[in-house]
Amino acid sequence: MAVELKVPSPGESITEVQIAQWLKADGDYVERDEEVAEIDSDKATLSLVAEASGILKILVQAGETVAVGAVVASIDTSAAAPEKKLVEEKVASEKSAPEKSASEKVVAEKVAPQKAAQEPVAKKSENDSYAAGHPSIAAKKLMDENSIAAKQVTATGKDGRITKGDVLETISKGPVSSESPSTQIIAEKSSEVSREIRKEKMSMLRKKVAQRLVAVKQETAMLTTFNEVDMTAIMEVRKLYKDKFKEKHGVGLGFMSFFTKAVCEALKEFPYVNAQIDGDEMILHEYCDIGIAVSAPKGLMVPVIRNAESLSLAKIESTIIELATKARDGKLSIDEMTGGTFTITNGGVFGSMMSTPIINPPQSAILGMHNIIERPMAIHGKVEIRPMMYVALSYDHRIIDGKDSVGFLVRVKQMLEEPIKLMTAGKDPMKILLQL
Repeated sequence: MAVELKVPSPGESITEVQIAQWLKADGDYVERDEEVAEIDSDKATLSLVAEASGILKILVQAGETVAVGAVVASIDTSAAAPEKKLVEEKVASEKSAPEKSASEKVVAEKVAPQKAAQEPVAKKSENDSYAAGHPSIAAKKLMDENSIAAKQVTATGKDGRITKGDVLETISKGPVSSESPSTQIIAEKSSEVSREIRKEKMSMLRKKVAQRLVAVKQETAMLTTFNEVDMTAIMEVRKLYKDKFKEKHGVGLGFMSFFTKAVCEALKEFPYVNAQIDGDEMILHEYCDIGIAVSAPKGLMVPVIRNAESLSLAKIESTIIELATKARDGKLSIDEMTGGTFTITNGGVFGSMMSTPIINPPQSAILGMHNIIERPMAIHGKVEIRPMMYVALSYDHRIIDGKDSVGFLVRVKQMLEEPIKLMTAGKDPMKILLQL
């Protein structure tokens, strides 16, 4: 009996997928519920699972695009499971291996003396001495300066010693390569200039990302505003508490959790930055589902932290690690990548100093983090070296005014430079104490 394997539906609005790779070869015996292939959609990577045990027959090759519900393979359930004879033979051969090696050792011990007796022993000549092949002090210095080995020099000194004149004679003959012929061939090949090209088919995810990015540029009034953040306070907090934090919560204390918390507080004050356009209406969210851009092997992915405004720094850090690991392993689900209200991207991990991030539709804004560079800053009339980071907010001017975009970024900056405000909803702690 043959069981057909059909492409499962990755989610609504997705009509076709691409066979990324087959994890099993044509003709392999597969077990029920075993993963046999990876399928790429324009949003996520799915696994194709064997619905029965039997011999796999592949009908669609890797790289091909097929419709959702199409038959891509079949399983012959009438085929018997492979016998364990090969396994038993392997175990038996491993058991006999020590005995065989022992017998070989005895033979080798008997043959070794005979072989040694047959081999001629080089006799030391009366003229041979310790000086043979050794350079004088002056010659050694000259050889080191010119990267010349002793075997490259013809010794003419007493008892075969290499003299300074011998080294100079070698240098006068021109450069001598100490590389073996095979090494020289490899070096010559590596220096050849290539003019070859190769074509690589775009994945479903890459094509979808390309379409969305072009649409954003054409359909939104995107602008970017910049600011800079003094990271001194956060770096001091991390330095003081990172060990205790990891000991208690089991995760490291990174910068992303501080930025996520600061963004959530700023979004409460500037709700239109957390909104989106739907036709002739604006949808304002009373919650913060923060997307974190992650560079995965198959392209950029943006998993979402749900209700980030209600999470602690430790919970944010653990959620980011969990989602980033899934993204790199291609295990993110559709639900984990949809529904975000705002996105944070960190180009600083790749060394970016400043950039203009592009909006992740249908969201209306995205925050770009960059690398931290020590720069001279004017602090209370004095020049001090501070760890500074440029931050960028790209936003859709159709729904977000310049005042709101600048105000939002300034609020994020203030809370990062005074982390205590993250625990007081962005308000001055002293004003709260004095009930002002």
